[in-house]
Amino acid sequence: MPSQTVTLHNETGLHARPARVFSKKAKEFDADVTVVKTNGEADPVNAKSTLSVLTLDCHQGDEIEIATDGTDADEALKTLVELVESGLGE
Repeated sequence: MPSQTVTLHNETGLHARPARVFSKKAKEFDADVTVVKTNGEADPVNAKSTLSVLTLDCHQGDEIEIATDGTDADEALKTLVELVESGLGE
């Protein structure tokens, strides 16, 4: 199961619109995708669920770990990491 840690650089972190953008992109892949805040105590959540992503309460500067599993796992991970690094469209 490939995974990668990435830092949130956009001002709003993973709040409503960026979380929706992230989840929408995750849904484009067949792979299972989870995300967790590395400095938090929460369990990994389904990245394809905007509400689940919002429960992580991620802010600018927080690190998240994205993990993927399935047929297109590597492509999904690469795409989602690039999306986060680009600021999630903000």
